[in-house]
Amino acid sequence: MLLDCHHFTSGECRSCAWIETPYADQLARKGRVTRDAVTAVLDGRPEPEWLPAVASAPEGFRTKAKMVVAGTVDRPTLGILDAAGGGVDLRDCALHTPGIVAALPELAAFVTRAALAPYDVAARAGELKHVLVTESPAGALMVRWVLRSREAEARIRKHLPSLLSALPGLRVVTINVQPEHKAVIEGEREIVLTEQATLPIEVNDVTLHLGPRSFFQTNTAIAAALYRQARAWVDEIAPATAWDLYCGVGGFALHVARPGRTVTGVELSAEAIASAERGCDDAGLSAQDLRFEAGDATVYALSSAAEARPELVIVNPPRRGLGAQLAGWLEDSGVPHVLYSSCNPDTLARDLAVMRSYAPARGQVFDMFPQTAHTETLMLLSRRTQSDL
Repeated sequence: MLLDCHHFTSGECRSCAWIETPYADQLARKGRVTRDAVTAVLDGRPEPEWLPAVASAPEGFRTKAKMVVAGTVDRPTLGILDAAGGGVDLRDCALHTPGIVAALPELAAFVTRAALAPYDVAARAGELKHVLVTESPAGALMVRWVLRSREAEARIRKHLPSLLSALPGLRVVTINVQPEHKAVIEGEREIVLTEQATLPIEVNDVTLHLGPRSFFQTNTAIAAALYRQARAWVDEIAPATAWDLYCGVGGFALHVARPGRTVTGVELSAEAIASAERGCDDAGLSAQDLRFEAGDATVYALSSAAEARPELVIVNPPRRGLGAQLAGWLEDSGVPHVLYSSCNPDTLARDLAVMRSYAPARGQVFDMFPQTAHTETLMLLSRRTQSDL
């Protein structure tokens, strides 16, 4: 079955590059591409056991909307820009959750009510650049207004009660200030306008706290499946100590932590670490079970003493992968197991080529991004013994 989208058919939006491919074929192709990338670098190592790919709902799955605001105060568009810099309104995008689709018209009306002039890229004029919307599984919303300056802050505060009334699920509202004229979605400064500053995200039996600038997967249902599989594999290994590098708001760490198992999460973003620590408190875990540290993952690994090395390292790097330094450290570390969550089969394969002492034991593809070529892969790596080499 194909997803019918008039924006794609008309040529207004071509983001869903695979929309004309039946979903079952999309899933099979992603699995094949990932397996081929891994197989190409095994160089004598045994093939992993590949579990069936985890399918997503083909529409209504995206729990975060990043909408460019264009048009005029009276007739704003929320969506993307066309080749000429004009606004293409995508409020009815089929990928977004129903809750986000229902909220976007209210947010467009707020643009008019608060007189938020959309930013004109060509003229370098106007204030409002983006509106970013996140929905939790419980239907709670976080809305971030990305502005060029604080010029409209007073008007947003004045009309905020009406927005909260129109959207009963709205919990967090912020202003993000992005003054530069370049293709960067958000800036460094965040102004929280509501009493609540983080959005609780219920994932399996864990509550994650998402701050305005914290990263979290845009497909919560598939993220939940990913964490469940990670937990199952880790419990099977039963390590006494583990690191979660690039831990974000603590998704993997909170799922695998147990009394008697020491887990350390490391993440560059101090905001994400604060959110992770709040999740730790909610879970009732002690500092002996789980702790978080703000810092660079590679620096943390390279600076740790040999005797402090854990029995398991979980890594969830950005698309660029681990890089030669961290992959090389893992290769020489003696750590028995690595759990690698990758959003890029090419960089996963590149890192596996460096980490020759590890054999990929199991792998599974999780379809975080239907209608596109992007995917997520979870791979369990086990260090080979001398007799395996």
